[in-house]
Amino acid sequence: MPVIGFLNPASPQSWDSYTAGFRAGLKETGYVDGQNITIEFRWAEGHYDRLPVMAADLVRRKVAVLVATGGAPSVVAAKAATSTIPIVFTTGVDPVRTGFVTSLSRPGGNITGVNMFVTVLEGKRLGLLRALVPSAGLVAVLLNPNRPDYATQLRGVEEAARAMGQQIHVLHASNESGLNAAFATAVQLRAGAMLVGGDPFFNSQRDKIIALAARHSIPAMYEQREHALAGGLMSYGTNLADGYRQAGVYAGRILKGEKPGDLPVMQATKFEFVINLKTAKALGIDVPPNLSAEANEIIE
Repeated sequence: MPVIGFLNPASPQSWDSYTAGFRAGLKETGYVDGQNITIEFRWAEGHYDRLPVMAADLVRRKVAVLVATGGAPSVVAAKAATSTIPIVFTTGVDPVRTGFVTSLSRPGGNITGVNMFVTVLEGKRLGLLRALVPSAGLVAVLLNPNRPDYATQLRGVEEAARAMGQQIHVLHASNESGLNAAFATAVQLRAGAMLVGGDPFFNSQRDKIIALAARHSIPAMYEQREHALAGGLMSYGTNLADGYRQAGVYAGRILKGEKPGDLPVMQATKFEFVINLKTAKALGIDVPPNLSAEANEIIE
């Protein structure tokens, strides 16, 4: 029975809907975990430094396909661990710019995957946040400095802020105590809103971050739809479950004999803007009709 290695920097609880999407993609190609394939999961629980060891372990187990998910750190670890085992990635950064593939149409080598457009959307999120909370003189931006593509993410936010004349203050966190300190600083600075950057660690700490934002009455914008469903004010980003389904389809096609280097890198095409009206009401925010009209989903 073929074994698929699944590598991710977050925690399994925060990734349930995405792993379900991955399994759905595999099923489309005729593969079901426990029936004709086995999936070996490795979760780093927000500790990026664990990924190289986990990737090496999956290679030693001679997995048929190594699926590197959750962003650039997993892809870097997978590429360092093997140049022969097929790799399917999901990443939020430009895979050509980062050197993961030689081109989108012909990736080459042993790797292909799905580009989720995470970091390049930070400017769009900041603009939507500004539209909802125009009175916010200062917007706090929460980023994880341990992301390999942190500089790109930061640059995108700063450029967007300059273009729209929005004052921002960047806060850093890479562990739970860092999250507490970041929100405390945001309160001291009297930040009128917060942009929570896309990051697997932040996703694994979804409930904690939403609770901190509610406790301090800070309107916050998030990356994933699940944040808004869990009580966050709003979110804008790629439909990640569909992206993971696409990764599952690619993994299945490779198991059937196709070469990863011949499979074009897929570009995510589904984006979701979600507003939680209940949270907006609790924060005393009136959502403008034009913004409501732009949303794909309204939670009441």
